[in-house]
Amino acid sequence: MLHLMLCLVAAVGLPGLLAATSLPVRAQSQLYAEARTESAFAFYVGGPTAPWEAKAKIFEQRYPGIKVSITGGFSNVLDKKIDEQLKDDKLEVDAAIFQTLQDFVRWKAQGHLLSYKPQGFDAIDASFKDPDGAFYGTMVIAMPYMVNTEHVSSADVPDSALDFLKPQFRGKAVTPYPADDDATLWLFHHVVRKYGWDWMDKYMLNKPNFIQGHLGQQRSVASGQNIVAIDSIFNITEPMKQEGKPVASHFSTVDATPIWPLTGAIFKKAPHPNAARLFMGWLLEPEQQAATGSWSVRGDVPPPAGYKPIFSYKVVNDYRDFLTNEAQLIDLRKRFEHYTGPVVNVGGVR
Repeated sequence: MLHLMLCLVAAVGLPGLLAATSLPVRAQSQLYAEARTESAFAFYVGGPTAPWEAKAKIFEQRYPGIKVSITGGFSNVLDKKIDEQLKDDKLEVDAAIFQTLQDFVRWKAQGHLLSYKPQGFDAIDASFKDPDGAFYGTMVIAMPYMVNTEHVSSADVPDSALDFLKPQFRGKAVTPYPADDDATLWLFHHVVRKYGWDWMDKYMLNKPNFIQGHLGQQRSVASGQNIVAIDSIFNITEPMKQEGKPVASHFSTVDATPIWPLTGAIFKKAPHPNAARLFMGWLLEPEQQAATGSWSVRGDVPPPAGYKPIFSYKVVNDYRDFLTNEAQLIDLRKRFEHYTGPVVNVGGVR
């Protein structure tokens, strides 16, 4: 073991190895050594791919000898690929990081997930993890309002769902198709529960636009093609803002802002189980949690600069319960598709 540790120190440097992990050096060294014999880690991720490619480069620099392969796309498409692989007993990925939390609940019940509680697991809020360690959040996704600051004055920033019915936003509001995007469906579900289906009728009369996925939605707000969004993804908006684009997020003081954990899990039949443990544990380190551009699932990591702790806002956090009510999901998808029609404005994740 001493020889192994000396080899690792020589490979990555003692200061870097110590800074890289909150695990004891010996345990981390052993896990890295085992992961390095596997030489690879592969995972599917839902949503924009570029941020994860950047993370993979950092991980590969910290842990030389492990090549990370990423397949990005829509969670509700990639999960079906995994289901087919599991059915055929030909699993190609080690882990999945998805929006579709119901998949993890189902995969756990079917016995497909590896229970793993990395360092920092105890610091994760109970609502963001499975108590057995079968799955847990990698970051908190918040869905505040988004505006184009060149077209919407500070006095006109929406502060409730009712504000999106104003004539000034006619033809200039955009969301993903609710029947296609479960997070958007969940948000609209809470809106109509509070304001009634009459709100949805009025919203449609205001000629909103629809697109597949949040990346295309938020790019359209940044460009001025649309000017407001009721269901943005905070950690897509903030990088745009930092790049100098005329966008801003607003947390309603009237309606609860939806929050949910972008969730990950390792499969029991993962081709590279030790590399998967190393990567998923690395994601939970405070340094990596602080670098997500969003709130951490850990209660001991500060919020993004300029923002309060996430539970200081008026939020709703019942996404997992919503997604595991299959009968309600089916009914709501059909009802909202009746309003919007099927997906025709196709989006992407790059």
